[in-house]
Parts: sequence; C-alpha cells; structure tokens
Amino acid sequence: MMPRVRLAAFFVVVTATFAGADGPNDNLPEAVRRIPKLGIEVPPADREALETGLTELQAVIDKLKEGRDAWVLELIPDVQIYQRAVHDALKYHEFFDAKEIGKAKALLKEGQKRAEQLSQKQAPWSDQTGLVVRGYVSKIDGSVQPYGLVVPESKRGGVRPEHRLDVWFNGRGETLSEVNFVDQHSHQPGQFTPADTIVLKPYGRYCNAFKFAGEVDVLEALESVKRRYRIDEDRISVRGFSMGGAAAWQFAVHYPDRWFAANPGAGFSETPRFLKEFQKETLTPSVYEKTLWHLYDCTDYAANLIACPTVAYSGENDSQKQAADVMAEALKAEGIELTHIIGPQTKHAYHPEAKREVERRMESLAARGRQKFPSEVTLVAYTLKYNRMHWLSIDGLGEHWKRARVDASLGDQKVTVKSENVDALSLEFPPGWAPFKVNAPVEVTIDGVKLDGGRPLSDQSWVCRLERKDGGWKVGSSSDQEVRKRHDLQGPIDDAFMDSFVFVLPTGKGGNPRFNAWADQESARAIEHWRRQFRGEPRVKKDVDVTEADIASTNLVLWGDPTTNVVLTRIADRLPISWNHERIKAGDHEFSAENHGLILVAPNPLNTHRYVVLNSGFTYRDYDYLNNARQVPKLPDWAVINLETPPDSRTPGSVVAADFFNERWELKTPPPRPMN
Repeated sequence: MMPRVRLAAFFVVVTATFAGADGPNDNLPEAVRRIPKLGIEVPPADREALETGLTELQAVIDKLKEGRDAWVLELIPDVQIYQRAVHDALKYHEFFDAKEIGKAKALLKEGQKRAEQLSQKQAPWSDQTGLVVRGYVSKIDGSVQPYGLVVPESKRGGVRPEHRLDVWFNGRGETLSEVNFVDQHSHQPGQFTPADTIVLKPYGRYCNAFKFAGEVDVLEALESVKRRYRIDEDRISVRGFSMGGAAAWQFAVHYPDRWFAANPGAGFSETPRFLKEFQKETLTPSVYEKTLWHLYDCTDYAANLIACPTVAYSGENDSQKQAADVMAEALKAEGIELTHIIGPQTKHAYHPEAKREVERRMESLAARGRQKFPSEVTLVAYTLKYNRMHWLSIDGLGEHWKRARVDASLGDQKVTVKSENVDALSLEFPPGWAPFKVNAPVEVTIDGVKLDGGRPLSDQSWVCRLERKDGGWKVGSSSDQEVRKRHDLQGPIDDAFMDSFVFVLPTGKGGNPRFNAWADQESARAIEHWRRQFRGEPRVKKDVDVTEADIASTNLVLWGDPTTNVVLTRIADRLPISWNHERIKAGDHEFSAENHGLILVAPNPLNTHRYVVLNSGFTYRDYDYLNNARQVPKLPDWAVINLETPPDSRTPGSVVAADFFNERWELKTPPPRPMN
C-alpha cells in the first residue's frame, strides 16, 4: 500500500457534508435533546390531503397483496416505501420543515403511479437508469426499508454486463426521515458516480453510523440489489464520508473479504480517542463498557485490512482527520502504510483534486477486482460475530472480547495455521476452488501439530474442521447441538436485535409491584425507541400468544419476571442465572427480587439456536444518540438492576452486577463481585 498523498493547493470548491453532533453541549446527560426532534405542526388542509392520499395508496397496495402474484409481491416494497415514509412522518411528527409537506405529496403521487403500474403487471422503474429508489422487507422486524440507487446507462441493451457496485454511506443527518431520504435519492446522485457502476445508498435505519440494525440494513439492501441487478461479486466496494466514513471503516475491517476496496472519508474509526478529541468528552466507562468497545473499534481489527485495499481521505483542516490518523497508527503496527489522500487547506469536505485522485485509485483497484481465494489469510477477531476471512472461519474462541488471531497459508498439498485465543476453526473451499490434488490427503499443521486434513472431494471442494481438545488440536468438531458461543449466538444483548425478534409482554398479575412498574416502563420505552432510532415497528405479542413458530424463528425478548411472563416461567430454571419471586442468584451473590430486576441474553432453552432476552431493548440510550461514536453496547451478557434508582438517559437503573458469560454460556469462575 502507498503512503499518504498531499495534493498541491490551488483551489478549494467543495460540497460540505453535515458533520452532526454538537460538541461539548452534547456532553450533559441531564440535558439531552431529543433525536429526532419533534417536527412542525402540519396545517389541517395538508394533513387531510396527506391522509386521503395515504388511504388511497394503501387500498391499492392491499389489493395488490390479495392477488398473491409472486412477481408482484416481490415488487410491492418498491411501492410501500412511499406509503410508509409519509405515514410515519405524519404519525410521529417528523415533518421538520414546511417544504417536506410538498415532498410528501410528491412521494404519494409517485407511489400511486407505481402501484397503478404494478396492478397492470408493469414495473418500469425496475429497468430504469439514473436515480432509482427501491425497497425490501427486513427480516429483523418485517418493516419495509428504502434504499437509493444510481444505475448507469450501460445497464441498457441486449447483453447486460455484470456491474461494479459501490456502496456509499451517507453522513449524519438527524432530520433524515424516510421522506427526506426517499426524496433526496430521487433527485441527488451524490459526489461519486463512476462510469458503468451501480451506486447503492442504504438508509441504514436512520442515524446510527450503519451499526446494529443499520449494519443489517446494508447487508439486506445489498442482497436485494444483487437479486435485482447483474452485479460483479468481485467488484463491490464500501465508501462514505463523515458518519459514512465511519461506516466504511467498520465494513472494511469486519467484512474485508467481501470488497475489492474500501474508501473511508473523515468520520471516526474508534470510540474513546474520538470522543475525547472531537467531542471533548470525559469518559468514565465501566469495565464491561470498555471491553465492548472492541465490537466496533476498527483500530483493533487493523490487520484484517491486509485483505482489503484501502484508500482513505481527509481534509487537511478537518478535525475528523483523526479517524484516518489513528487507523494509520494501528496499520503501521501491522507493517502496513495507509494510503491517505489529504485535501490541502480543506475542512469537512472533499477537495476536487483529491476527489479525482481517489477515483483514479479506486478505478485501478476495481479493474483488478477482489481476490477470492488468496494463498495467505490473516484474521483478527474479538467476537465470533465477525469470524470469517475468505476460506477461514473461527468457530470457537478461548475467551470472548480478548484478541484472537489466525494466520494461515496454503502450500503444496498442505495448510499451515498459527492461532491465538482460538479453540475451533474451519478451512473450507467450495466446489472447484480447492487448490489441492483430489487423490491425496491434505496435511494441516496448526500451532506446530501435524494432522491429516482428509482429501478434497471429486468436485474439488474441501472442508476441514479443527477443534482444540484436552490441550491439543484434533480434526473434527463438536455437535451443533452443544450449547456454546458461536457465530450469531455469542452476545452481547444488542446482538439479539440484529435478527428477527419479538417483544413478549407479560399477562400475569402477580409479581412485585415495583418491578412490574419498571418492566412496563422499560418495555414501552423499548417499543417507542426502536421505531424512533431503528425505524421499524417491533413485533409485539402477549406471552400467552407465543407460538412454536415464534420459538423456532425469532429471538424472544421477554418482559416481566417468572411470576408474570408464562414463557419465562417455562425456562427460568434452565437459565444461567436463577430468578424466582424471592431472589436473583448469580453465582455466590444474591439480590432481593423485591427491589432488583434481571437483564440477560442467552440461548433460548426452548430453541438453543435462537436468543432469549430478558427485560431489555438495545442497550445504548438517549445520551448516546447525540454522537454516533457513543452508539456501542452499554451492557454485557447480563446485568442486575437496582430498581430504587430510576432509569435515566444513560442506564435503565443502577447496575449493581454485570458480566459476560463464558464460552459455554455459564457464569464465569470465580463468580462476579457486586458493583459499587
């Protein structure tokens, strides 16, 4: 990789991107402004017109659904994005400017036009070039989410080539409602529109730096685009500026083998140093909060960029240049020098000459494309959430949230692996890609131990699973039925909200009145804030209405205690922490159920391939909405809450004990100490 590049300063004309956040004014937990702010009052005549338009559009959508035509059903989300955008802005007071009312009327008109076309079995927008807005249904909560596209003219014609695709992440926008997002991407192509390239602009579920449900939104939108357009899998990149630059760093280090390149601009790349330098915040994290910075601190994963060519950009006078500077330090420790294009005398914007230089390098990288199966791979992980690098997967860690690293290389009919803090891993090549002879075994040497890795199959596929047992490495793996931390079932609490979930409310009338009041308040808050921050209506059921299908397909978020929630009653004696009407018992420590509540995530005893969560939504709160770098998990795998301290903008109450479970989803030994 090449060093930073400083460009000659001759003029500076750029389009600024909203930096967001309010500096030290947003460092006061007791005076937190609402995000998003409440919008303006809609005049009665406009409200009536919008409500009429919504009713008419919904009627056409309902009729389209009744037809049960598979082709039509696949395209209905492209219509629903217009209806939902206007509906939510009207219902939740999210018209932030009078001009947005006119935008909403135009969106309803476009939605009605698409609906009428679809009723005639036509969908001209699906073959449209230029600016196109489309939608998909999310697995998380069943909501319809929008995404923007810039589709090149080269898509037209009889033989359509596979296209390069750039994923572009937008900057922070606290008023970026669905109305504003859909309108913006119907009219503005953005800063970078390379020739013969489809540009995907995910919504990211509002203003979370494309983390958590926002992260899943990117992956789901990308899959939707790949179903609908011819995309070259080896020429997909991640790019962005400001908050979008932070997202580009995140996707580069967590999914490095998916992209031909990453192009982050400004933003942030980790939590503590950015908040101290940019936000001027005094940090006092708990031990587990500091540990959980490892989830999204890109500096920790710098070695993974060995697999992902990276071209960073910063304005010379931009305070967010800090993001690339700290990544340059982390990369240097791995023997890598960061390519860092710097716009001279430029603040939070792209310098025009720098923009051309970035594009030149990205075009060169796109011409080369992604390496599918390199002969050497390096993977650093702190959690099994991000456990894959090309033909290598980490399946078990020695201990979560401590650095794990695997270096592996291919040789002549052999693989050499060196590991750190890893207890299980897989080596896997799909049909046609195993670089070995099929008539001889593959020798695997891991941490100095030589093993017979078996022979590739006749279709030139090869899989070898390795597990550390009794202090040594063996070929083979434990049963998938064994309860242990594994990919997408490793915690912490917030991970349960990155897949399909349902809030389960209690119907029992017993229990402690103080706890019941707290649980009712927190569940109502979780429902409201999921919509406000992650832009979906969470599925909500009564405990008596939970079905076997729910247990099989969703993460159950149970509110209440074992005396009020019948689902929790069924599983209480099979959870890692004991809880009854008298006490909560965590190891050797007991807490009175009269004035304490339990928050927890663990495999659901009724279906150990899904989570069960007790009494929690996502764990960061109002104070953390004010700066995207704060939006990281605030609780580990479990916590005991003292209900005598009321919830506030940072916590659900006083956390008197909290910790992570071990790799077997058990309390750690020795048992945790209560917190002061």
